[in-house]
Parts: sequence; C-alpha cells; structure tokens
Amino acid sequence: MSVTVSLLALAFLMLAAYRGYSVILFAPVAALGAVLLTMPGAVLPAYSALFMENMATFVRNYFPVFMLGAIFGKVIELSGFAKALAAGISRVAGSGQAMLGVVVICALMVYGGVSVFVVGFAVYPFAAELFRAASIPKRLIPATMSLGSFTFAMDALPGSPQIQNIIPTTFFGTTTMAAPILGPIGGVCIFAAGMAYLEWRRRAAASEHEGYGRVHINEPEPVDAHALVSPILACLPLAVVATANILFTLLIPRWYGATATLALTAAAKPLLLDVSRQVGIWAVEAALVLGIATVAIFAWTRVAATFVAGTHTAITGCLLASINTASEFGFGAVMAALPGFAAIQATLQTISNPLVNEAVTVTTLAGMTGSASGGLSIALAAMADQFKASALAAHIPLDVLHRVAAMAAGGMDTLPHNGAIITLLAITGLTHRQSYGDIFAITCIKTSAVFVVIAVYYLTGIV
Repeated sequence: MSVTVSLLALAFLMLAAYRGYSVILFAPVAALGAVLLTMPGAVLPAYSALFMENMATFVRNYFPVFMLGAIFGKVIELSGFAKALAAGISRVAGSGQAMLGVVVICALMVYGGVSVFVVGFAVYPFAAELFRAASIPKRLIPATMSLGSFTFAMDALPGSPQIQNIIPTTFFGTTTMAAPILGPIGGVCIFAAGMAYLEWRRRAAASEHEGYGRVHINEPEPVDAHALVSPILACLPLAVVATANILFTLLIPRWYGATATLALTAAAKPLLLDVSRQVGIWAVEAALVLGIATVAIFAWTRVAATFVAGTHTAITGCLLASINTASEFGFGAVMAALPGFAAIQATLQTISNPLVNEAVTVTTLAGMTGSASGGLSIALAAMADQFKASALAAHIPLDVLHRVAAMAAGGMDTLPHNGAIITLLAITGLTHRQSYGDIFAITCIKTSAVFVVIAVYYLTGIV
C-alpha cells in the first residue's frame, strides 16, 4: 500500500505539471496527500520539518544563483550580444545548424562549470535568435537546450565539474575523470542520437511549413541589427563566466581554508561556515557578477536605456523559477522519507547484475524525487557499500560504478515534475503541452545510453 501511495503522489504531481498547474501549489498537495494516506497524524510536522525546511534551504542556497543568472541572461539580450553571436553562428555553420549551435553553446557552458539553471537564462536569448532566423519552431528550443545542458556534458564526459559527476567520488573514492574511455563513448552516443532526433523533428516541422511561430511570450527584446557587435566580443561574457567559475572554484578554498569564521563585531557570536559546501555556489555567483560586469563595460550604452525594466522582468522570472524548483525539492524530501520510498529501494536491490542494479536504482530514485543529484545522493547513501561489494566480487573497477551512477542520475530525473525542466519552460515561455514530448525523447535517449555504456564495458572490458 505504501508503494502505491508514493507512486500515486508522483503521478499526480507529474500530471499537474504537464497540464500547466502551478507546482508551487501542487507539490505540497501531492507530498502531504501521500503523508495523509500513510500516517495522517504526521501531516503538519511533515509540512514544517520536511517540506518547508527543505524548500527554504534550497532558496537560501540557490536564489542568488537564479537571480544573477537571470540578470546575466537579460543583459546579454539587451546588449545585442545574443543577436550578434546568433548571427555569427549562422554565418559559420549556416542557418540549418541552429540546433547544433545551441547544443554546443550549452554543452561548453555546462562543461565549463556553469550551473545548468544558469545556462537556461544565459543561452535562451541566443537560442531564440537562432531559431527565429532559421524558421525552426520555438517549441523545440527546450529539447535542444536539454540535450546540451542535462545530458553528455553534465555527467558523461570525464572531468565535468557538475555535482552529478562529483557526488560518486565521495562514495567510491574515484575522481571526476573516472572512466575516461567509457564516458566519452556514452557521451558520443547521446549527442549523435539526440541530434538525429532533433533534426528529424526540425525536418518534419519544415515539411509542414510551421516556422518559428507567433504570439509567443518571454521573447527577447528586439535589437538594432546595425548596432551589432563582433561575435567574438559577444562570446566574451560566456568565456568570462566559464573561466572565472573554474578559477574561483580553485582559489576560494585557498583563501578561506576548510572553514571560515564570521564575526562582524567583537560582541557577536562567531559563525562557523563549512567552505567546502559553499565553494560551488560562491564560485558561480562571483563568476556571474564578472560576466554581468563584462557586458556592462563593453555595451553599457545599449543596456542602460532598458536596464531598469529589463532587470525587473528578469527578477520576476527568477523568483518564479526558483520557488518552482524549491517546491520540487521539498516534495522530493517528503517522498524520500515515506515508507513506500524505502520499499521501492529494497525491491531494486533484488536486481542481480551490479551495474544494471546501480543504473536502475539511481535513475528510478532520481525520477521519483525529480532531481538527479537528489536521487543519486539517496541511492548511494543507502546502497554504495552493496554496489561496491558486488562490483569487487565481479572484478568491476570502481571507475565504472562511478560513471554508470553519474549517467543514470541524469536519466529519468527529467520527468515533468523536474525543477530544471519547469525552470527551462518558464524561461522560454513555453508549456509542458507544447514542448515536453520532445524533452522526454531526449530523456529516453539519455537513459538508454547508460545501458549502452554497460554493454560496451561487458563486451570489451575497457574503462
């Protein structure tokens, strides 16, 4: 019964998200409904101690990232840099390669360490310009950005600084460079299959003479084509963000050490901060500030005229995006505490093959929580020792466990209730009904690639 309750709560939230209802409203309804059916007396404590506590934690940690990311994307748009870079890509690759250009821009930013949430704000203005110029339906932008942001660059390619590639290192004693051959094989499979699917969808739309479409919302502001800057200069803010993020990630621990003590006055009680938990957030925030400053230095005259109205719009959008995702985070915390979740974990342990067991377990829990990092953390915290014991008995290197776990986390996590998907749709001004079908196709390709990697390992033994 407890498993049925958990699955019903998940199905209810996915349906609500798909039909366009507010996740801010229905995430707590779904979570507390499951608690009501499982343990009626625990509804109010679960709301305060689990849902709201985790929701508030997410906002406390990540709201500045959302806000700075939204402002960065807006000034990129207002400055004309988005249009200039889109024009440059079109000249070099041709308008028919607009999708490839968007995927590459997203992938470079993600592999450079920029948060997948920030990538959505920063790249959307470029994507809209490219798709409009190439007469590709706007509804395909989220799937195209998903392929570049949430798949191969996030967790398949060794060295990725994203959290999905970092979490396994703490459980398996590996590094982010784990499986340096298997990872790229999986990444190439995802990229090739994903691009083939997107091109098929583009050709189908072109045969119907669909075009970019009209009466869209959240469209980038029009920019004077005669005032365009050099595409190389337009790339500079993106390069600054990616490079600065890497540098600050390396330098912040050297500046502060393992912990930082804050005492603004002699009488105040000192606050002790664990710097290791803050490095990633501080680094991307500082990098975004430098990115915004770069745009202001080189294009302030174009940005200044609409800066006030533009930032109001950006901050309004980031408030909605961050609270949407925070609600999902709270929902995942409540679901993970229910008996049904534990029962599902126990059932998954019965799969005998260690790599298949790990892949299915991680991607299932990521799908249930709507979070790649959340599902991965829960799965490895509960079962890492079992995974390692099974792998060692089968003589499977821990590097392979690492890569399979990381890639599986970014598989079925992108179901309709996933916070990053809801944020991406909010940024682009599209709905689940318009765009989620193509996102789900990319999700299936990404999930299938995990089992391709497993098959390649068993057939060849390469790592």
